[in-house]
Amino acid sequence: MAGIRTPHVKYICPHAPVMPVTLNMNMAMPSWFDIIGLNPDAQEDESGIKRAAENVKALIDQEVKNGIPSHRIVLGGFSQGGALSLFTALTTHQKLGGVIALSCWLPLRNSLSKSVITKNKDISVLQCHGEADPLVPLIFGQLTVEKLKSMLKPSNVTFKTYSGMPHSACPEEMMDIKQFIEKQLPPIN
Repeated sequence: MAGIRTPHVKYICPHAPVMPVTLNMNMAMPSWFDIIGLNPDAQEDESGIKRAAENVKALIDQEVKNGIPSHRIVLGGFSQGGALSLFTALTTHQKLGGVIALSCWLPLRNSLSKSVITKNKDISVLQCHGEADPLVPLIFGQLTVEKLKSMLKPSNVTFKTYSGMPHSACPEEMMDIKQFIEKQLPPIN
C-alpha cells in the first residue's frame, strides 16, 4: 500500500491463485473464486467463495499462533479481494480489528444473515468506491453498505465514494485507509 506508513503494522498481501474465470471467457487469470457475471443478481461461485474464505481464515489463524491478537488483525482488499475480505470477516470465528473493502461487493449477500456473524457483530468497516467505476458499478457498493448496516452496528460501517474515480484508487482513498488503520490499530507502547 504505497504511501501508507504505519511502522507498527505488518502487512500480508496474499495473491489469488490463477484459475479459469467464466466472465473472462474461461481464460485463466488471478482469481480468488469464479466470477460468473457482473450484475447484482448474477449466479455466484458459493463453493469457491467459501474455499477462498477458509484460506484467508487459515492465514488469520497462523498470525494468531504467531502471537498477533486477532483483534489487531484488519482484513482488506480491492475488488474481488475486498469482496473476499468482507465475506471472511463476517464468517470467521476470530474477533477481528476491522475490514477495508475497496471497490467491491458482498458475496453471497442474499444468504448471509445476522445469525451467521458470531464474533464480528461490532466490527468496523471502511468501504470505499469510485463513483465512475465501470467494472464494479457503484450500485454494488451501495447494495453492500445497505446489507452491512442491516447486519452490523450501522455506526461502525463507513461508506466513502470518490468523484470521477474508476476501478482504481486515488490519494484521498489512501488517506482514508491510513486513518482507518491508525484508528483500528494504534501503536502498542
